[in-house]
Amino acid sequence: MNSKILAGLSFDPGILIIGMFVLILLMLIYIYTLHRKQNQLDRKYRAFMRGGRGAKSLDEALENKLESLNNIKDINDTLNERITRLEKSMGRSYQKMGIVKYDAFKEMGGKLSFACALLNDRDDGFVLNSIHSKDGCYNYIKEIIKGESYLPLGDEEAEALEQAKQYGMGNE
Repeated sequence: MNSKILAGLSFDPGILIIGMFVLILLMLIYIYTLHRKQNQLDRKYRAFMRGGRGAKSLDEALENKLESLNNIKDINDTLNERITRLEKSMGRSYQKMGIVKYDAFKEMGGKLSFACALLNDRDDGFVLNSIHSKDGCYNYIKEIIKGESYLPLGDEEAEALEQAKQYGMGNE
């Protein structure tokens, strides 16, 4: 059986066949090597997914992390709600204070009288004036709206009010 293709070659076709056989043999060795590496990777992957040596599987680890994230999200939502409620109530509470001690009658000494101003964040509140004398102690309260009193303030009361208003402006 003569082939026109083989007859046209300038070298012995047996060399071509031997070369092809060597090339096929090299390819089989290479395929075997790739197959072994693939099996090793496959074993490592299965062990990783199963969680070998007492470790959790990837699925379990991911489920635990997602559950932890959901718990953190729930806690964060709860904390945000509490912060919102606290911020609302904080605006109504008295946060700023000014106090001036003085001697109302110059006869007693010790500066036992005082004026105390308490304001919220909108500068609403009151000024409490406590006057101490030999005969007793007298307390007066004046309402403050938006930082101002509709009743006349004494010098000490005005000073206490100014202290309280300044307290909320970074002069704590």
